[in-house]
Amino acid sequence: MKQRKSVLRIVLLIGTVVSLYFVPWILLSAWVTPLPDTVQAQVEEAIGYGFDGMIVYVDQKGKEPGFYAAGWHDRKKKKPANPHALFKIASISKLYVAVVTTKLVKAGRLSLDKRLAEYLPELAGRIENADKITLKMMVQHRSGIPNFTDTPSYWVAPPTANQENLALVLDKPADFEPDEKYSYSNTNYLLIGEILDKTLGYSHHQYIREKILRPLHLNNTFSLLGEAKVESVMSGYYVGYDEDMKYNDFINPAGSMVATAEDVGTFLRALNDGSVFEPGEQEIYSSIYVYEHMGLIPGYQSIARYHKDIDTVVIQFNNTTNFAGYEWSLAEIFYNRIVKIVKRTKSL
Repeated sequence: MKQRKSVLRIVLLIGTVVSLYFVPWILLSAWVTPLPDTVQAQVEEAIGYGFDGMIVYVDQKGKEPGFYAAGWHDRKKKKPANPHALFKIASISKLYVAVVTTKLVKAGRLSLDKRLAEYLPELAGRIENADKITLKMMVQHRSGIPNFTDTPSYWVAPPTANQENLALVLDKPADFEPDEKYSYSNTNYLLIGEILDKTLGYSHHQYIREKILRPLHLNNTFSLLGEAKVESVMSGYYVGYDEDMKYNDFINPAGSMVATAEDVGTFLRALNDGSVFEPGEQEIYSSIYVYEHMGLIPGYQSIARYHKDIDTVVIQFNNTTNFAGYEWSLAEIFYNRIVKIVKRTKSL
């Protein structure tokens, strides 16, 4: 028995050594470095791993919110990072779209079981299984519709119009049969945006303002970059590319919003405590979508999560990306370290 245990220890040790050999050392370093005492110290430490700038917002129930920033808001102008800056929140926008979809379902203006071909008849025969794909499947990324941002070299020169993006997947085979599995697709939310606009008779961005932004006093949240003061938006950078990504206007539904970390945090708490909903709406929302999200477009990464065990919202923005690099993994590591610091501080 002792000999077997010794052999097992050796096998486990070899496995650990081999796994460490294949782990990029930059990730390992970020992971094993002793945890600093404060969130601010952790944010400053993150800058040493290749991020141009980082913003963190912490909202602990019963405490004043914490605002943290390090690095550059604009590295060319040597303008320091500002924790109150606007930021492109990318796919975190999907949470807002899912909420207003829920509201229209509760109001009886939309049905989760209605098919794509019924909502947008012109797409019958252009999107495979349009007669089988329901609104609920699109909200949940279970439609099988290809993701237009997966088009080769998409981000080199992204189309600026929704119809141009949609054209990238028309007449293409489905990735899988409807509701067969989950696969994240921005096309789902592009189509939901079209359905919302058609149902409302006006832009769903206006509906988001009426039903979410104004009631929650989110005065620093905008549906489109063009609605905001561009100089207030944090610059975004892609590794190996010198130009500021701030001026690239990504307008697709559920990917175009611009907001401060505080506004996103306020919305996320309202989403999780249910105060963004009218009676009967939260039950619908809980059956169709999630309560946290991440965002990623060139130059902008974001994480928005509520931690129930400590009743705390933590939002993290960083403005350096590289789809072929380790930036996303590093952002996750630093986010988790910040949460650990918050938990440790809360227990003192």
